Amino acid sequence: MKKCIKCDHVDGLKRAGFIRGKQRYYCRHCAIHFVYPDSEAKPKKNTHATIQDVAKYLGVSISTVSRALNDKTDINLETKKAILEAAKELDYHPNLLAKSLHDGKTNIIGVILPDVVHPFFARVLAGIQNIASKSQYNIIVCHSDEKNETEIKNIENLISFKVDGILMSHTKNMIDSNHVKNAIKKGIPVVQFDRVFDELDIPKVVSQDVKGSFDLVEHLLNQGCRKIAIMLGPKDLDISNQRLEGYLAALQHFGMEINPAYIVYSDISENDSKEAFNYFINLENPPDAIFTVFYSHSIEMMSIAKSAGIKIPEALAFVSYGDDSLVEFFEPSLTVFNQFPISMGETSMNILLDIIKFKTELSAKTHVLDGKLIIRNSSLRKSSN
Repeated sequence: MKKCIKCDHVDGLKRAGFIRGKQRYYCRHCAIHFVYPDSEAKPKKNTHATIQDVAKYLGVSISTVSRALNDKTDINLETKKAILEAAKELDYHPNLLAKSLHDGKTNIIGVILPDVVHPFFARVLAGIQNIASKSQYNIIVCHSDEKNETEIKNIENLISFKVDGILMSHTKNMIDSNHVKNAIKKGIPVVQFDRVFDELDIPKVVSQDVKGSFDLVEHLLNQGCRKIAIMLGPKDLDISNQRLEGYLAALQHFGMEINPAYIVYSDISENDSKEAFNYFINLENPPDAIFTVFYSHSIEMMSIAKSAGIKIPEALAFVSYGDDSLVEFFEPSLTVFNQFPISMGETSMNILLDIIKFKTELSAKTHVLDGKLIIRNSSLRKSSN
């Protein structure tokens, strides 16, 4: 006795013509049309089910399956439900390559990071992924590893993948922006975040680098520090210059002398922390506070200071940029200016998606995100009022 393949009712079935030489039936209970599947209709194991397989399995047209899978409204709800259940049963996954050829877009965003294991960039990436998932975009993450030639290769690969857009934070060794301009010429919008290249007339998403430095120095002055040294990153990094600007502005605002010996540029490595620390404490007039623009440098310096018996913050205070559990639970906990990297990732992704969606022209607008001074034990010499 014949029964419905959906609800198993044996009554309520009626013949409804033929499709591809096979008898088609209509179930009044489910309001769906179907044919009984052949024994070979289900794809073999270890093969990728196609939209044709789903159509054959249910005995419906490929166009009907396509409308159901693409969430179109011009299809019976019960039919749509049956198709979606069959697709799940057959372990069907859409062919993204074929879809991209049809739609002219890949729904893929390329993300280029200078250091994928650094907690700051890992959190930026989490923010990017939050928005990508909600917007049904996939991301390809590229690691430039602080190498200019690798960043260039990353761009070339993403162009080859025909990504819909690129989010990037530049390597410290970036020489020029020709590779970025090449992507833009090919119609791929690019948004920069954190480490930006000013000569590019494209959107930039940055932290309050000047204000953050100003606030950190002001806090140290309020704690009684008067000889504040700063360890910057590479000279060519825009964020190094922005943070130096805030440092100098604070000292000038509060009438403090600027000592060039207290200003050090460095590479981004643990070794540089040791060298800078030894340089500072061996000065004829050593500082009573050290401000590093990367918190990993402060953590390393505080470890050295503790080993040398230097009291923190009584003899030497520390402040820095960036916040995570490491700086919060290190002893003493580190005073920082929190840049909220997850928000930076989300903002950057939203800006890029708006450009893609509305096909707007790239502009040089700079989006400055609010940060927050978080005071902890590494600098807290006086009790708060």
